Amino acid sequence: MRNSLREKLCSAEQAILLIKNGDSIVSGGFVGAGHPEALTGELERRFLETGTPRNLTLVYAAGQGDGKKRGLNHLAHQGLLKRVIGGHWGLAPGLGKLAADGLIEAYNFPQGVVCQLFRDIAAGRPGCITHIGLDTFIDPASMGGKLNDITSEDLIERIELGGKTWLWYKAFRLDAGLIRGTASDPLGNLLMDEEALFGDVLPIAQAVKNCGGVVIAQVKTILDAPANPQHVQVPGILIDRVVLAQPHAHDQTFSESYNEGYCTPRCLDQPLKDTPEPFPLDERRIIAARAYMEVPEDAVANLGIGIPEGIARIASERGTLEKMILTIESGPIGGQPAGGLSFGASLNPDAIIDQSAQFDFYDGGGLDFAALGAAQIDTQGNVNVSRFGSRVAGVGGFVNITQTAKKVVFCGTFTASGLEIAVETGQLRIIKEGRVRKFISRVEQVSFSAHRARTDGIEVLYVTERAVFRLTGNGLKLIEAAPGIDVETQILDVMDFHPIIDTVKPMPAFCFS
Repeated sequence: MRNSLREKLCSAEQAILLIKNGDSIVSGGFVGAGHPEALTGELERRFLETGTPRNLTLVYAAGQGDGKKRGLNHLAHQGLLKRVIGGHWGLAPGLGKLAADGLIEAYNFPQGVVCQLFRDIAAGRPGCITHIGLDTFIDPASMGGKLNDITSEDLIERIELGGKTWLWYKAFRLDAGLIRGTASDPLGNLLMDEEALFGDVLPIAQAVKNCGGVVIAQVKTILDAPANPQHVQVPGILIDRVVLAQPHAHDQTFSESYNEGYCTPRCLDQPLKDTPEPFPLDERRIIAARAYMEVPEDAVANLGIGIPEGIARIASERGTLEKMILTIESGPIGGQPAGGLSFGASLNPDAIIDQSAQFDFYDGGGLDFAALGAAQIDTQGNVNVSRFGSRVAGVGGFVNITQTAKKVVFCGTFTASGLEIAVETGQLRIIKEGRVRKFISRVEQVSFSAHRARTDGIEVLYVTERAVFRLTGNGLKLIEAAPGIDVETQILDVMDFHPIIDTVKPMPAFCFS
């Protein structure tokens, strides 16, 4: 039977043998959801045992890993890789170390651009032409997304079209695609019924296939009969090999083997609820509570991992979670976004779409509100989340989201590494100051361009546990201070620059109660 599963089914070992020295490979997934763990694990095993394949180019959109050994950490070996083009690097620190040490060519592209680039490669277009990345370190006017000195090829170019400046991310060849789904039917079709997200499996498969490459799909079950065609996410004509994975290599996320809630809708008569764990009155809660006050009613929103996740918890406590529509860049719309190593999934979502389609919506200005973390902030209001000395974190979807949302709130503690605070009778007390200043004269990399935000009319706030700043045409303006905080000694003296100061109001009392 043409395109039958019988011709495609093989072991992971047999499938990985199809990857040759010098190939360009692409891996799908988001943190742990949708990552083909059996395939990347086998690729690592083969390299360590045989020394081949060598000098691969690895391309991926979303970060994939657990910060230790799983996901793309399997591929962090000198000799196995020659070049990496990736969105978020922080979950695979081994890759970041290879880049920082100059042992591989390394590029950091926005996550949304990479998954859209897959579609452009599939369609035979010259690449992805977009405004995303302008005026950041990804812009060729700065670093062109290059992460070290041995990375010399220009993969991005500034161009003029219609009187405007755009970035052209150039197309390249893809030789192998590693993807995964829940099941394969007798026609070799890929279904995603028990996956927490679709990610970019279809664009990857189309791009690799149209480059003449090999598409390898990992599944956890085989169906006896052809699937309903409306349930097929990747048609069998795009898939060359199917690998039946062991259960331990096909967990739904890197923290849960399976959560039915990620694949099922909620009952309309049941309100959205957050996790039952208490939310202590600490710096994370203070920041989340203040940022929550900036969310417009009925906003379509994106909340980043970490402190911004707490905004949903505050909304749940106050019974207003229904008044915002939470989305995740991985594709879920509605529901309650998961955290930790299940980030990317959403509990009882209203819908799940392709990651590339989600970024189409984001890039065009579909987000009313976005809250994300901030590691460094400078006098102009620029933000760095991507590079700190020798540590490569990468931007992921940060650039797409912060460059296009109508309102952006950056959430983070005022200092880092050792900060201790207490709240007593509605007053904030600094017990121990953090060793690392976050408000510095100049960020190491511009992940968020304040100039671009001002040009595009984006409203921007910076919320910490002790102070709130607003982006103005002349830089940062201090607009609020926490009760109990001395502005001179506990804000200004802990910054490398002085912000604009006019009238400083107290932060709302409810944030400290």
